[in-house]
Amino acid sequence: MELNSYIDHTNLKQVGTLKDIEALCNEAINYHFASVCVAPYYVPLAKKLLKGSTVSVCTVIGFPNGYSTKEVKVFEAINAVENGADEIDMVININAVKNKDFDYVKEEIEEIRDAIDGHVLKVIIETCFLTEEEIAKMTKICNETYVNFIKTSTGFGSRGASIEDLKIINENKNEVLEIKASGGIKTLEDAEAFIKEGATRLGTSSGVAIMKGE
Repeated sequence: MELNSYIDHTNLKQVGTLKDIEALCNEAINYHFASVCVAPYYVPLAKKLLKGSTVSVCTVIGFPNGYSTKEVKVFEAINAVENGADEIDMVININAVKNKDFDYVKEEIEEIRDAIDGHVLKVIIETCFLTEEEIAKMTKICNETYVNFIKTSTGFGSRGASIEDLKIINENKNEVLEIKASGGIKTLEDAEAFIKEGATRLGTSSGVAIMKGE
């Protein structure tokens, strides 16, 4: 298992500085992580710092609450790609889920998917706020919309990913949909547990510590 290839090395802190992002990108290059996940503001910087490396630039859309209108999220996604993002992690409209307005949720995902023209799309469903039935429903919507990944959490909710979340997702996902577990993954033991449960990406700010087995 090439653990480094699972990791989206993440810094989405509101107080993250230029130096923090430079350090993040240097670590990602050194450890050959899958991507760095940064705020939209830092996408051009990350693209510049990672030029010539194998590390992708990932950013977030509608983050962290997900309740922007879909038109705003589509603009955000297009802007992020224009600025150099390779991968887009979008937060679903949780309000719409709670209203059982699944047509809106599906349309939003499809519009963002189409707008980013083949770039990797990960759909953050924020499992801490969903019932088991809603997690199952969102997994099926991710199947139907042909996105690349379903992602558990923003890391800004009441909890991060759980093994139970992944069990529900696995029961409902098709063969091609991948899982990104994120939020609260801080140790090698955590990482291995989520990978064993089927995660093919891990969103974590503790990538270096995990690689060192700390």
